[in-house]
Amino acid sequence: MDTANHHLLVQTRRLRRQRRIRKRLNGTPERPRLAVFRSSKHIYAQVINDEGGATLVSASTVDPEVRAEVKYGGNKVAAAAVGKLIAERAKKAGIDKICFDRRSYKYHGRVEALAQAARDGGLLF
Repeated sequence: MDTANHHLLVQTRRLRRQRRIRKRLNGTPERPRLAVFRSSKHIYAQVINDEGGATLVSASTVDPEVRAEVKYGGNKVAAAAVGKLIAERAKKAGIDKICFDRRSYKYHGRVEALAQAARDGGLLF
C-alpha cells in the first residue's frame, strides 16, 4: 500500500471513530460538551453548547497562563494544567456538569490527564 492511500485510510478510520462517539454526545445549556483536540505539540479544550452553537469557555497550552506554568505543551503535565484551567473557567461561568467528548482519541495519556484534572477541579462527568 502506498503512503497516500494509507494516509487516507487512517483519516477515514479516525473520522468514523469521531462520528461514532459524537452521535451519543450533545452539549446542552444544562450539560455542555467538553471537547478535546490534541496535536503533537499542544492540547486544546472547549466547553460547547451545541444547541446554541457557541463555545462557552476554552483553554489550551497556547494560553499565556498555561505557557507560564509549563514549558512544553505536548505532554501529560501540560494536559493536566489545561484541565485545571478549563475547570476553573467553567466554574466561573457557572458550569459544573459536562459531558466529555474525547473525539477519536483513546481515553489514555494526555486526554486522560486532562479529564482527571478537570474532575479534580470540580467538573462532574
